[in-house]
Parts: sequence; C-alpha cells; structure tokens
Amino acid sequence: QVQLVESGGGLVQPGGSLRLSCAASGSISIIYDMGWYRQAPGKQRELVARITAGGSTNYVDFVKGRFTISRNNANNTMILQMNSLKPEDTAVYYCNAQIRAAWAQTRGYWGKGTLVTVSS
Repeated sequence: QVQLVESGGGLVQPGGSLRLSCAASGSISIIYDMGWYRQAPGKQRELVARITAGGSTNYVDFVKGRFTISRNNANNTMILQMNSLKPEDTAVYYCNAQIRAAWAQTRGYWGKGTLVTVSS
C-alpha cells in the first residue's frame, strides 16, 4: 500500500516563509511526476507546482518567484519552499504523485493535506 504524508503547514504572518514536505512510503517501484496542489475555502483544488522524476519543474503564475519545488528521489520526498507568503496563499496544501506500486499499475495518489494559514 502506498501512502503520501504532508507536513510543515501552520500559521505564518504575511511575508513569512514555510517549508512543506511530502513523504511517500509503501511498496513503491517508481515515482514519476510529483506535485503540490492547494484548495482554499470555497474554491476548487488548483495546481501550485509540479516536478518530474528528472527534476524539471513548472509553476503556476501566482507562485513564480516565491515558491520552489524540489524532490529527493533517494528517499521519496518532495519539498515546497514557500517565501513571501500572502494571505491569499491560505489553503490546504496537498501532495500528489504518479506512482507505480509493486505489482500494480501506475496511478495518482494524494496525501490528506496540510493547512497553511497566512495571517497577521
């Protein structure tokens, strides 16, 4: 069984920083693309950033220059470094990964999310 667990959320003042982590565990053969999504209250879940297994990244416009996505393939982790946070960044942040588990087909997995609140 494959599991994604996020950590690192919390309350931060505008202009502050947070570092989110996502750890994948279980019977994993290969992790392909990974990404961070977020869902603000009353809104749909949206993409924040994605990273391929080779390290290529892409960001949505509203986080470019402020957020950095990275991953460590050796220990199946992904990081989202968030700087210059704004109140509009307040949301539950979710980890997503395309994973081929042992004796299973490749499919997408989601973590349960971690809450980020940006407020003074």
